[in-house]
Amino acid sequence: MTSQKIRANSVLPARREPVTLTTADGLDLVAELAVPADRDPVATLICLHPLPTHGGMMDSHVYRKAAFRLPALAGVAVLRFNTRGTWSEQGTSEGSFDNAVGEQYDVAAAIEYAEFHDLPNVWLVGWSFGTDLALMHGHDPLVQGAILLSPPLRFSDATHLEQWADSGKPVSAFVPELDDYLRPEEARERFRAVPQAEVVPFEGSKHLWVGDAERVLDEIVRRVAPGVAVPLPTEWDGPMETADTSAYNAHNLAAYKDVKVPGPAQRPAHGDAGDAGEDGQAPG
Repeated sequence: MTSQKIRANSVLPARREPVTLTTADGLDLVAELAVPADRDPVATLICLHPLPTHGGMMDSHVYRKAAFRLPALAGVAVLRFNTRGTWSEQGTSEGSFDNAVGEQYDVAAAIEYAEFHDLPNVWLVGWSFGTDLALMHGHDPLVQGAILLSPPLRFSDATHLEQWADSGKPVSAFVPELDDYLRPEEARERFRAVPQAEVVPFEGSKHLWVGDAERVLDEIVRRVAPGVAVPLPTEWDGPMETADTSAYNAHNLAAYKDVKVPGPAQRPAHGDAGDAGEDGQAPG
């Protein structure tokens, strides 16, 4: 079979199933689990999405691409879900946004699901608002560590950083050079409270990671599955489907038509074709 380029909406083979996470306060959350089609996973990502009041959801582009690619390319399971009151193509979770308070039950429900289903080597991957959820509510014995994409440190505080410091568990903060909220120099100072934390600057990147999903996924895999060679392949010589992202695109364009994202000349050359139309969600 001829190799095909892996594009923004390419879906590689995996066992994918919609699941329901039930919280301790009685809400049903929309979720999806993607695991390797032909082997046991070597690691598990629990994805905590950006701020839902600004477009964040389980289908936000980095997480969607993680679910589309990582089971096949890296043997990594991906559990993504909509926090309370959040809409995506997959559906709307019950409840309403609660400013990172009630969301503690959402994070706990995802961790409990991973534990009950014997998913191995569980890591939290938070993005923006999701990084606050990871720091505030993700300190659980099952969790091996946390990877933080564009951490604003807006809801979390020194107490939460202290908990992670005391745990000794790895914390990796991926900080865009041109982030809207927290840039590398300040991030190094803020994360000094967690001695084992690493701050990884991403030159030229912005908060939304437009055009940078591949770099992000490579660095995630490097930490959660060190036995997997990176950079990950950019072509696939097996069966591959194409996702219909029209509903996602329409939602973003309608809700965030005034949000500015980098133009073609500003994006790294290695970015996926189609990122501009898909990833125009607001920071958060």
